[in-house]
Amino acid sequence: METLLFRFENGQRTLQAAQLVGVVSSGNLEVLVQAADLQSACEIEVNTAATGFAAIWQAVMNDFHARWQLADTRISINDMGATPAVVSLRLDQAIEACLEHAK
Repeated sequence: METLLFRFENGQRTLQAAQLVGVVSSGNLEVLVQAADLQSACEIEVNTAATGFAAIWQAVMNDFHARWQLADTRISINDMGATPAVVSLRLDQAIEACLEHAK
């Protein structure tokens, strides 16, 4: 297992609801999104069974942050070898669920 930590400063969008989406299984992952007082930052912790892919995770997280610009948000990802496309889709699904819950 490898743990990767990412932090993005100066986000613009806050979320109120916590959401858990996905399931940890072969080739998949789960994402937990929670509001947290992080002084306008977004923190993402990735626990992955696929070691040695930090650069790819960084690229996926950079793209995610560019799309959503989250502030005061903590995201936990438990991964069992999901592809970058699945990671992006699952992250978007979690944020969209948070936004839908807030309506």
